[in-house]
Amino acid sequence: MPANNNGDRPVKTPQPRQLGGSLLLWLAFLISLNLMLMGQPSQKQQVPYSKFISQVEDGQVAKVKIGSELIVYQLKSKQPITQETDDKSKPERFVTIPVPQDSELPQILRKHNVEFEATPPSRGNWFTILLWICSPLILFMILGWMVSRAQMGGPAALTVGKSKARIYSEGNTGVKFDDVAGVDEAKTELLEIVDFLKNADKYTRLGAKIPKGVLLIGPPGTGKTMLAKAIAGEAGVPFFSISGSEFIELFVGIGAARVRDLFEQAKRQAPCIVFIDELDALGKSRGGAGPILGGNDEREQTLNQLLSEMDGFDPNTGVILLAATNRPEVLDPALLRPGRFDRQVVVDRPDKIGREAILKIHAKHVKLADDVDLSKLAARTPGFAGADLANLVNEAALLAARGNQKAVNMADFNEAIERVLTGLEKKSRVLNDMEKTTVAYHEVGHAIIGMLMPGAGSVEKISVVPRGIGALGYTLQLPEEDRFLMIEDEIRGRIATLLGGRSAEELIFGRVSTGASDDIQKATDLAERFVTLYGMSDELGPVAFEKIQQQFLQGFTSPRRTVSEKIAEQIDLQVKSIVEGAHHIALKILETNRELLEETAKALLEKEVLEGEELRSQLSRVQPPAEMDAWLRTGKFSVDGNSNLKQGNGSQPLSAS
Repeated sequence: MPANNNGDRPVKTPQPRQLGGSLLLWLAFLISLNLMLMGQPSQKQQVPYSKFISQVEDGQVAKVKIGSELIVYQLKSKQPITQETDDKSKPERFVTIPVPQDSELPQILRKHNVEFEATPPSRGNWFTILLWICSPLILFMILGWMVSRAQMGGPAALTVGKSKARIYSEGNTGVKFDDVAGVDEAKTELLEIVDFLKNADKYTRLGAKIPKGVLLIGPPGTGKTMLAKAIAGEAGVPFFSISGSEFIELFVGIGAARVRDLFEQAKRQAPCIVFIDELDALGKSRGGAGPILGGNDEREQTLNQLLSEMDGFDPNTGVILLAATNRPEVLDPALLRPGRFDRQVVVDRPDKIGREAILKIHAKHVKLADDVDLSKLAARTPGFAGADLANLVNEAALLAARGNQKAVNMADFNEAIERVLTGLEKKSRVLNDMEKTTVAYHEVGHAIIGMLMPGAGSVEKISVVPRGIGALGYTLQLPEEDRFLMIEDEIRGRIATLLGGRSAEELIFGRVSTGASDDIQKATDLAERFVTLYGMSDELGPVAFEKIQQQFLQGFTSPRRTVSEKIAEQIDLQVKSIVEGAHHIALKILETNRELLEETAKALLEKEVLEGEELRSQLSRVQPPAEMDAWLRTGKFSVDGNSNLKQGNGSQPLSAS
């Protein structure tokens, strides 16, 4: 992952400000004002001048406004004006035309105590005529400006079909291959693209054709976009960057027009790279659209245009199309056939060596203390993608800055790992004595069983300090190495570890709490995948009753395939048997180590956190029961007739709070 973000600012030619909206609003205002001046009917009654003088002498006039051409006056109201007074009872306003030779009007008004004032000279109808002349002129000026902007390629109403791609001139993305780590295999494959853009003659004279399209697939945060920018940065060619969702608009045909415009711009600046991020937003399979949408669907028309453009340009013109997605299973098969996206490059999560290289890149701009060991951090962060590691380094730096430290030490990184994995500490969430004791035994139960299970890794820390959303305590268990396969006994052991907390509550208190609900959900899901997805059930055999979907997105549960009622019942019985077996072995382990369970729980209640050498010395005394190995291998065991471990013995669930 890159250590800087300078490449995020595209180099573009400065364009004039978008004034179209403001000018249109101003034009609408002028037209509205025109209509108000010309079309609004007058609400003032015109009376003869002689009647006006008579009303003044009779004391009926309240206010007078004297103008050069009109006199507007108001009669006295016959009743006081209140909020409840109807509009019709308010004083009426009248208009009269004055006599030019009458200069005694102000004296008459003063004599009868009439309030009067003079108004400025009227502009007559010239202002209205000017408005009617200027409005069409302004309208034509706006239309001419929009047309000229459209011809220049600028943003305006007539450029809705223009491509919105951000252009990085001469590959000035700010990213090189040295800024991307942890994806060495992907970089090796993409070096051929860079070599072609730099030395195209070496390939064309032999008749070789460079791939038209390269599809980067992998989980989120693994650096697919950074790799695309690095290719352009290494090759030094223009880089067009756009998201798949930017093609799709409300109106049918706009997306296809933008695709055409994008490829036209790219051909003019060849050799260059066109990068479409989140290709699945544009290239979903057309087979699942249904008959209702058909060929008039905007997304489908845009996809058809993209396929046509990829067939239309010559493979050696120097235009290379890059795309990235984390959902390759939903893409249309026509996109993935040879001649379009010829090459698919997997950008997966990095291994330990890759994580260390990524940490070194991001740690260049952070002051590190002498005790920071990046290799240990890489070992403690299995499964972290490049974006996760960048966030980890930033979180550690924020913690050090919050503590007014001069450098970031190892303790800050350890706290940052816990914050990323389990969330922030909830110091405001105070547990009572009963809850705290229950949580302590619950977490120690997880830790004791986790120490005995294969492939589970070492228990690094147990705590009764609430963290994150709904976690009243936690057990931090990190694997010792990267694992890519899980064996049967490891899955059974993981289910037993998940049930360790509930089993400890049941053994010590004779009843269980609601705190194990998340553990039970995870254990049940894992047992169901054991039977329906991995085909590890002896009774049902190696048959998959679920289908893997969205392999690069975590937290997705694929739907169960349609099965008969008999098979569904057998699946449920198998899942129940696996979970109950894990529950029984967890109870047996904790009964064998009951003294250690109580001793460790008391120490945890006293200190709230156990970690490091103190925790390892405590858990090193864990003893496995005799039947554990047989259960891990086969999932079966024989229950001793004298055993007092009966399922649900004396269990009364605590009321949910």
